[in-house]
Amino acid sequence: MIEVDEIDVSYGSIQVLWDLSFHISEEDRVVSIVGPNGAGKSTLLRVMSGLHPVDDGTVTAWGADVATLDPSEVVKRGFVHVSEERNLFGDMTVRENLEMGAYTRRDTLEETMREVFELFPILEEREDQRAESMSGGQQQMLAIGRGLMARPKILALDEPSEGLAPQITNRVFEKIDEISEEVTVLLVEQHVHKALRLADRAYLLENGEFVTEDSGPALLESEHVKEAYL
Repeated sequence: MIEVDEIDVSYGSIQVLWDLSFHISEEDRVVSIVGPNGAGKSTLLRVMSGLHPVDDGTVTAWGADVATLDPSEVVKRGFVHVSEERNLFGDMTVRENLEMGAYTRRDTLEETMREVFELFPILEEREDQRAESMSGGQQQMLAIGRGLMARPKILALDEPSEGLAPQITNRVFEKIDEISEEVTVLLVEQHVHKALRLADRAYLLENGEFVTEDSGPALLESEHVKEAYL
């Protein structure tokens, strides 16, 4: 579905990603990318979303070069990126935020809304509440739910556990596991153990380069990962 081929990416004169290649196929359930702060994980998702250009190499989404597409077209093709900042509309209600997520799929809005409410019952309970008044965990569920409203083929989640208490983090990861039964999840996360435990395939990103690739369970047993992150 998506092929990242030998990309170099910079911010001005500072190179952030170096010769990165990987792919996500229809058979993948969860693909995890782990690594320290500043490794380039969020930049990679921005590139795949069409929000940041590459200096060299290509990102191909369902046969089209992402560089030639508007970010909204990337969403329509099936790649939806839930950013670390969540970017909710704070003065709008839960329902209104979810409706905004379906702007490319108005034909399935009510059906998808029911599916999101089944996955996150708290959102239905709070559908008339303003997003800014919700707890951090509820806001994260709303951000994920809004991403699902576009009916993605790949749902990219950037640090979904950021700022959440351990108990809420566990609930979010349970929901991610549930989502991955229907939608391929690209998971960028610093909770290395949780991210690798879910992953069919995983990559360790350090200093803008992939250090290693393996199944999630295999990377959990890697001495480098154990010493550096566990």
